[in-house]
Amino acid sequence: MKNKVKIAIIQDAPVHFNLAESLQKVEQHIATAAKGGAELVVFGETWLSGYPVWLDYCTNYSTWGFEPMKKVFARMYQNSLRIPSTESERLSALCRKHSITLVIGVNEAKERGIGSRTIYNSLLIFDKSGELVNHHRKLMPTYTEKLLYGHGDGHGLRAVDTDFGRLGGLICWEHVMPLTRQAMHREGDLFHIALWPNVHEMLQVTSRSYAFEGRCFVIAVGQTMRARDIPAELEMPTEFKDKPDAFLLRGGSCIIGPDGMYLLEPQFETEGIIFHEIDNLDRAFGESMALDVTGHYNRTDVFNLDINKARKE
Repeated sequence: MKNKVKIAIIQDAPVHFNLAESLQKVEQHIATAAKGGAELVVFGETWLSGYPVWLDYCTNYSTWGFEPMKKVFARMYQNSLRIPSTESERLSALCRKHSITLVIGVNEAKERGIGSRTIYNSLLIFDKSGELVNHHRKLMPTYTEKLLYGHGDGHGLRAVDTDFGRLGGLICWEHVMPLTRQAMHREGDLFHIALWPNVHEMLQVTSRSYAFEGRCFVIAVGQTMRARDIPAELEMPTEFKDKPDAFLLRGGSCIIGPDGMYLLEPQFETEGIIFHEIDNLDRAFGESMALDVTGHYNRTDVFNLDINKARKE
């Protein structure tokens, strides 16, 4: 296993509700990241094609039969990623072409006309050969997200092997579900990708806690979004009518070592690619001397965790 890895965090906005144009941005960012020597490229929660933070700012969207919200959902569904599809194959091809590992959050929907029109909040990992090596659907949509997303399953609660070590990830508030964290710790992820829409203070705390608890490197990935990206079907909140460039999502991406300390301090209101190289990967094993929550700091004779990893169809 290599003892260092160069990471490219894509802290930028997609083209909201436009899968084709968002994929063009993915292609541009990956090409630039690979040219800069990145081996691991990461995008935030539902980056394809946009996180619905407008749920926290707009009104009336939860009203029964609210026509503007129906139109927003239809547009969101139509611009969600299908797996497999020509669009998901395009992601595979980019990984093969540039020999990079890709972690990306997506709005996922099943192929039109096949059984379901549910949207899932999903995390995809492609290896450098272009294989989709993990496909995780968020277990529990959080608060307002429940209006838009279906429940995922345990199928993707696993880590995968890479040249630079075991790689896994969770989405947003899955990091505050204790048994979900333990499920991933059991997978032995040396690198953990924490996908967030916006890594504000408490989510910094949560990301650092995961790194400390799991004795692993955590790449916490945020993204940016401006008021002008609020869906046109919804009324612009009063406080933003004269401030279209105001940030709704401010990024906050960071990298945390296995002792819970920052290797890369949080980056707020920075748009583009953030490069960082992690070396001395053996640090994670040294830190495990004091704490190993799946080994010598665990009581399997007292506690038992059963995980259903079947895909829910």
